[in-house]
Amino acid sequence: MGIDESAAFRPVRIAVLTISDTRTFADDRSGDRLVQRLTDAGHLLTDRAIVPDDVDTIAAQFEAWIAAPGVEVILATGGTGVTGRDVTPEALARVCDKEIPGFGELFRWLSYAKIGTSTIQSRATAGVAGGTYIFALPGSTGAVTDAWDGILASQLDIRHKPCNFVELMGRLQER
Repeated sequence: MGIDESAAFRPVRIAVLTISDTRTFADDRSGDRLVQRLTDAGHLLTDRAIVPDDVDTIAAQFEAWIAAPGVEVILATGGTGVTGRDVTPEALARVCDKEIPGFGELFRWLSYAKIGTSTIQSRATAGVAGGTYIFALPGSTGAVTDAWDGILASQLDIRHKPCNFVELMGRLQER
């Protein structure tokens, strides 16, 4: 298991969405961390936005990027907790064709090693919509770092063996 260095790297086109009622581009550390991680890995940032914690607005942004031919993956940060304003999983459910339950399960398993039982408060989730992967991450810099370093860096690298999300991209809309 791991990266097959003999294979060619394929950059993935990724959009980053921060969900917050209070953050701006000037203080969006989690969004900045995701942008830094994905570009350092050789992927392409295709777009970036900040939207409020509103299920309709979040779903609309997801739908716009799902329809955009230049977006293959959406990384969303924020709104995955359990408070009344945390509605990112509900927005994802509105647009999702298929859930990827293992993502949230693995994220919480990795997170448990760092924050213990507090990980139970995370509703990190993922899915596929219109051939686009969407990953909904908590809003903390620690959480997005754990998700990227522990899951996404390898699964968004076509050289990762035995399998990865990138090699499936051409087949996501099969019927």
